[in-house]
Amino acid sequence: MYAVIKTGGKQYKVAVGEVLRVEKLNAEVNETIELAEVLLVSNEGDMKVGTPLVEGAKVTVTILAQVKGDKVVNFKYKPKTGYHRKKGHRQLLTEIKITAINA
Repeated sequence: MYAVIKTGGKQYKVAVGEVLRVEKLNAEVNETIELAEVLLVSNEGDMKVGTPLVEGAKVTVTILAQVKGDKVVNFKYKPKTGYHRKKGHRQLLTEIKITAINA
């Protein structure tokens, strides 16, 4: 059984027991939350596709950690003018574990 969920402006294909990192969710560590934006649910060949969401489908997740992603460096340079600009960014992420898919 798997589902396609939408969170943080991105779509993820998830199955029970998977651990993944998504955009930051406002929840505490070890808290259980439900994600209601389920776009597709498949259960051994029986597929439900939402328009745009599947009615009554929810994915239950447990928050494992609130972390920061790898640093992304933005460097601008123009030759012969002495122009340099260096910026860094670390995205806030939430590590979640899929505990149940309810369709």
